[in-house]
Amino acid sequence: MNNPLNPARVDFVTLKLFCSIVQTGSITKGASACNLALSAASRRISEFEETVGIPLLERSVKGVSITPAGHAVMQHALRLFQGFEQLSNELGEFSKGVKGHVRLWANMSALTEFLPASLASFLKIHPEIQVEVEEQLSGDIVRALMDGIADIGVFAEGPVISGLDTQIIGRDQLVIACSKGHQVSKRKHISFEECLQYDFVGLNRGSSLLELTSRSAEKLGKQMKLRIQVRSYDAMCQMIAVNLGIGVLPLQACAAQIKALDLKTIQLEDSWAKRNLLLAMKAKTNQLPAATLLSQHLLKLAPK
Repeated sequence: MNNPLNPARVDFVTLKLFCSIVQTGSITKGASACNLALSAASRRISEFEETVGIPLLERSVKGVSITPAGHAVMQHALRLFQGFEQLSNELGEFSKGVKGHVRLWANMSALTEFLPASLASFLKIHPEIQVEVEEQLSGDIVRALMDGIADIGVFAEGPVISGLDTQIIGRDQLVIACSKGHQVSKRKHISFEECLQYDFVGLNRGSSLLELTSRSAEKLGKQMKLRIQVRSYDAMCQMIAVNLGIGVLPLQACAAQIKALDLKTIQLEDSWAKRNLLLAMKAKTNQLPAATLLSQHLLKLAPK
């Protein structure tokens, strides 16, 4: 078994140099981007490869390319740079008098339903705390929590959540949305199985809603006919409005778009059409006081 990598033998300058070489495809260009002499850059990379015990770059007359091990190094290096930048930003905020910083990632449903009002009341009570909010897909939120990139996540149940502490913070009613010219527009209720004969507009891969509907179709021995995939509910509604397909949407989160585009909604008869929104934090981790305060506030004001 190889010895574990010694952190004392890896520094940020070398990692930055390695990423620059990969991005430019050249040791010469990478060295120039990092203001290093070519000989010093070559020595750093050679010593780095000796330290890890495996080639990270493949060299040729055309330049360099990354090995599978090098790809793993680059992914982790970029995470380290992101973490360092966040540390720098947070320390800067403390120097300005900000007493806490919380990174909250949430899906579209949460951001359009109850989070704005809850965040406003929290920041009124705790003006010394800064909350950084990002809208992300549910699967990405889970990964960010596990990687320590986000402190709190709010997302729809569906992704695997082992390693996270979760509590229900809200509920979603999923419906079928269609244009008024679609064949199913006159229906008041419909089963998901009946819908599978039609084209769908869906979210991109990684969305918990897409995973939920795709998994439900597979259980029925069928597949969704995904004609178009987009990244937001707003884009879904726009595509549905011009009759490019039907879509499964959270009613409360999309109420404004549905009304503005004059879409028809049909109640889904399936039990999974009522899903929970979860508030999650990484388990077995000492949470920052600011993050704990925010999570408690959000749960207290969560829709009952």
